[in-house]
Amino acid sequence: MMIIEDKYIKLSIVVPVYRSATILPTLVQQTQDAMVKEGLSGSFELILVNDAGPDNSWAIIQSLAATHDFIRGINLRKNAGQHNAIMAGLNHVRGKFVAIMDDDLQHPPSALGEMVRALENGYDVCYTRYLNRQHAKWKKAGSRFNDYVATMLLDKPKGLYLSSFKAMRREIVEEVVKYDGPYAYIDGLILDVTQSITAIDIVHLARHEGESNYNFRRLLSLWLKMATSFSILPLRIATYLGFTLAALSLVTAVFVIVAKVLHPEYPPGWASLIAVMLFIGGVQTLCIGMVGEYLGRTYLKLNCKQQFIIGSTTWQGTGSHEQTRV
Repeated sequence: MMIIEDKYIKLSIVVPVYRSATILPTLVQQTQDAMVKEGLSGSFELILVNDAGPDNSWAIIQSLAATHDFIRGINLRKNAGQHNAIMAGLNHVRGKFVAIMDDDLQHPPSALGEMVRALENGYDVCYTRYLNRQHAKWKKAGSRFNDYVATMLLDKPKGLYLSSFKAMRREIVEEVVKYDGPYAYIDGLILDVTQSITAIDIVHLARHEGESNYNFRRLLSLWLKMATSFSILPLRIATYLGFTLAALSLVTAVFVIVAKVLHPEYPPGWASLIAVMLFIGGVQTLCIGMVGEYLGRTYLKLNCKQQFIIGSTTWQGTGSHEQTRV
């Protein structure tokens, strides 16, 4: 899908929406106030992508779009996940600069102006660093692990935190949306395109209400997207592990044979044998699962599994149909 540029729009803000009906009016108001303060009133757009949540978020988006001409709403027919919903929004941005932020008001809209200035200074992408992360301890630990893995797999600059609150130049967006695989990972796509990246410090606000939609299962799924979509290192690790186990098994076999010859009275080592078998079997299952993950993604890509399916937009009416991203 071709992105259409509008010379009158300087900043496009993409927000994936899921179960945030009660938060949206406040989000819109705070964003509008921040844009007015930055002198961007009339030259920005707020793209709200409803990711087929169970609440009435789409009805709220339609209502807000009817009263605010800077709001553009996109309604997905089925839940696509945060990153795929963002891709849906990125395919419809019109601004010179594009920002991505969450729908829970933990990302202060007041930081958007500083992010735009960083891009105007020549950087391709501007991430944000949280001064006081308002997340549970297990999420912080998971984030540190994800940061370490991203450094190895994605060639991420050391010290860069891959925040979901970021902004980028239009040229970067045009490269990112060329990806047509079913499992998009925005940060991996960005790092695959440019190394001209900076970051600013922001205050991480407490969630406006409710709880985060990310649980352990969804965070694990996101990690697998990063690990298997942009690197073959997991497959190489599985190969190295196989060679190591094969060598270890050979050494163990020689040791057992020699020990039995020298000491025939040694009792059979049933417990140690079972332990080794279980360990090797577990590693083999892990490696087969890793290969299966790659094959599964390849299969879905070859069968043209869609990133997202748009049901309607606020600028074309509820019953409109648009090109789906495949």
